[in-house]
Amino acid sequence: MIRRIIEINEDKCNGCGLCAKACHEGAIGMVNGKARLMRDDYCDGLGDCLPACPTGAIRFVEREAAAYDEAAVLANKEKAEAKPLPCGCPGTQAREIARGAAEPEACSAAPAASELRQWPVQIKLVPVNAPYFAGAHLLVAADCTAYAYAAFHRDFIRGRITLVGCPKLDAVDYSEKLTEIIRSNDIKSVKVVRMEVPCCGGIENAVRAALQASGKFIPWQVVTVSTDGRILAE
Repeated sequence: MIRRIIEINEDKCNGCGLCAKACHEGAIGMVNGKARLMRDDYCDGLGDCLPACPTGAIRFVEREAAAYDEAAVLANKEKAEAKPLPCGCPGTQAREIARGAAEPEACSAAPAASELRQWPVQIKLVPVNAPYFAGAHLLVAADCTAYAYAAFHRDFIRGRITLVGCPKLDAVDYSEKLTEIIRSNDIKSVKVVRMEVPCCGGIENAVRAALQASGKFIPWQVVTVSTDGRILAE
């Protein structure tokens, strides 16, 4: 069939990968440092990738192309979410951790109990449709917050499903993954815990963008922790 579809000029492509990240259908991949349309039937012709390209290497054309196949796109997304790491590490498999009711502390010397309720916790690894997201109160935290704030488990993890990441070290935009989690599940609330350092703003911005993109009205809160372990704002 003749339809509108994207065309990528590899000579103009600088290999930044922004178009591949913007393509929610997975139609664009990076091959030898250049963006490439991998499958015609994954391209919906809406062009979310166009404004993401800084060099103007992408345009629309009318040509013979396979029809957009939404079922194939969804199946590919599910396969990608379920795909293990190359090492085959079983630690990436989603599982819930049963926790009993909180007990009063016997004495100050008693070791604190873990409040973590699920695995994995890294934003990049967690499956979008994990069962523990049903009716969850979500905690999205910067990696360093758990080290800086002593009572992190008691004050933040308890009663929540925890997702952690570092926007500076991971060098990714978490908003797309978070959008899918919020859009696909009955999330009751979101709490963001970040450090005071500027780079930590990336995790707050990702949550804000995800909430807006999800189309849902969900209460959310941001808590900022200082580098010496104090709560600066909430």
